[in-house]
Amino acid sequence: MRAFTYERAESPAAAAAAVARNPEARFIAGGTNLLDLMKLEIEAPRHLVDVNRLGLDRIEETPEGGLRIGALVRNTDLAADPRVRRDYAVLSRALVAGASGQLRNKATTAGNLLQRTRCPYFYDPAMPCNKRRPGSGCGAIGGFSRNLGILGTSEHCIATHPSDMAVAMRALDAVVETIDAEGAARRIPIADFHTLPGDTPEIETVLRHGEFITAVTLPPPAGGIHLYRKVRDRASYAFASVSVAAVVHPGQGASGGGIASARLAFGGVAHKPWRVAEAEDRLADGGDAEAAAEAVLRGARPTGQNAYKLPLLRRTLAGVLAQARQGRGEDR
Repeated sequence: MRAFTYERAESPAAAAAAVARNPEARFIAGGTNLLDLMKLEIEAPRHLVDVNRLGLDRIEETPEGGLRIGALVRNTDLAADPRVRRDYAVLSRALVAGASGQLRNKATTAGNLLQRTRCPYFYDPAMPCNKRRPGSGCGAIGGFSRNLGILGTSEHCIATHPSDMAVAMRALDAVVETIDAEGAARRIPIADFHTLPGDTPEIETVLRHGEFITAVTLPPPAGGIHLYRKVRDRASYAFASVSVAAVVHPGQGASGGGIASARLAFGGVAHKPWRVAEAEDRLADGGDAEAAAEAVLRGARPTGQNAYKLPLLRRTLAGVLAQARQGRGEDR
């Protein structure tokens, strides 16, 4: 790990200003991802701005009836909050599916949204990676790609976003709140927050340098059956091969019980949480899981090693919808 300087911010605006004036500065809170990257010299900030004492660790009800989750709320506390468990159960289940208890005790809401890919080529400084070193090439393309992306990829990057929480947030239509160095606030729908790789895979979100996440807000509860199903190589401490976050209102539109409406977001398949409105519309119009999966997978570009994710996504979605039709919100 390279030497760095350190300061403790006194306010969100001061934190944003401290990072904005130094192109080699980074925010640090739980550090569960950043510190690992610093040890590998994949991230090498010259200055760290500690944001842990800014009072952004509360979960509060909004006037509209939703929840405002402070940027520094730890994953464990968010998953255990009675309001989240009751009204946003898909989020609680997604959080518990991620990492280990020890990491969830440290990881923050903002940090979870901002964690970087676990692509093995990104983590290996000896290998080419356009995300780590723009213009160097993508070792994963033509290399080991079993757990990498099939949707929204480009000729420059096929990495996936690793967060479980972000997938649930996408299904819930969360909004990310930020502040910049001048104190100006911004509200970013989570659908627009993460970017696709395109020609610039090193750019992962729409945040400007120094822009600081202060909170994530959730709209009023949508009701319905909440499910999060994560398929992975082993039962614990592994990232998703495919995951599905679902908020489903069962109906009577198809034989055996249909779907009145559904919000579906997918993880493990793209550079950002993946959601396709057409898939949800097909279900509401009486379509089945296969019709919805067809819409989700349109334009998929699997490699020879990760083509298994296509049938896996279809089967996982079918299982989730079958469970929802039975009116069972508990995950299996």
